[in-house]
Amino acid sequence: MQADELLALVTTELDDRKAENIVTVDVMGKSSFTDYMVIATGTSTRHIKALCNYVSIALKDKGVFPKGIEGGQDSEWVLVDLGDVILHVMTAQTREFYQLEKLWTVENTEDDVEPEEEE
Repeated sequence: MQADELLALVTTELDDRKAENIVTVDVMGKSSFTDYMVIATGTSTRHIKALCNYVSIALKDKGVFPKGIEGGQDSEWVLVDLGDVILHVMTAQTREFYQLEKLWTVENTEDDVEPEEEE
């Protein structure tokens, strides 16, 4: 399954299952381990676990199996590694604390740019 198809399936399943504030971050060129990160908010730890389970089941029906799932029954943050897409589902408080969107969408600053030589 192509990365774009995988991304569409994940975001559709999250939307259908009432995940909140679903954000896709394109990390191509910023990361060597994935192409996209999907970050979503669940309303409770039970909702977070259910969202990840529903995504995993929908993908298994298409022949795609998660490489790994981190976070347990009462976790405020569950990560599902799908290879080209990494899914993060967390509580609003945890999401606000870690601000993954901000971390992965930082653009080059002047410190990253090499200074031009003067003649």
